Amino acid sequence: MAASVSIPPPATSTEMRLRILRAARARFFVHGYSRLTMDHLAAELGMSKKTLYVHFSGKDEIIGAVIEDLGAEIREEADSLIRDRRLNLPEKLRGFIESMVERLANLNPRAVRDLQRFAPALHDRLDEMRRKNIPYVFGRLIEEGQMTGLVRTDLPPAFVIGFFLHAMQGLMQPAGLEDLKLNPRDVVANGIDLFFGGLFTPAGRKQYEKTFPR
Repeated sequence: MAASVSIPPPATSTEMRLRILRAARARFFVHGYSRLTMDHLAAELGMSKKTLYVHFSGKDEIIGAVIEDLGAEIREEADSLIRDRRLNLPEKLRGFIESMVERLANLNPRAVRDLQRFAPALHDRLDEMRRKNIPYVFGRLIEEGQMTGLVRTDLPPAFVIGFFLHAMQGLMQPAGLEDLKLNPRDVVANGIDLFFGGLFTPAGRKQYEKTFPR
């Protein structure tokens, strides 16, 4: 008697949508907005364009969903780290940096410029995602740090978060990335490290405090 062959169940609409978004994100990160086409995406996924259009009305809706999905993923990662009571604040911060570096590893700076040039409304949505996520994530880390005595309390949290937000927003613009000749992942990692770690060595900090006593 021949052995029966199990046929996997068809993917649900949610699973198919997630599969499309993962493929679209990977292609967008490397090639940018203008070189992501429904033809290329359908071929890469091994499906017809007709099937692709069942789930998304077009490229702009896909890229918009990629941005929303990325933002939600970052918040979920932060939530998991912040809730973990086994980790101290520096460990949570390091874990978040590592996750962001891994997540942005393949993001080509030209892809950000391409999005700004050919789809400015979607580029604005990317900016808006950062404006929501930075206060959400770092506001909670700063609050925890102040409660545990690891972060200064003499500066208002709103000022600290706003300072970091505007710095990162400026650096992550296409022109800023080109001037710095850095990838988005390096800007994120270096920005967080400088902001939380400070610029001075212990000796430099001691000399600064002696020169400019508070």
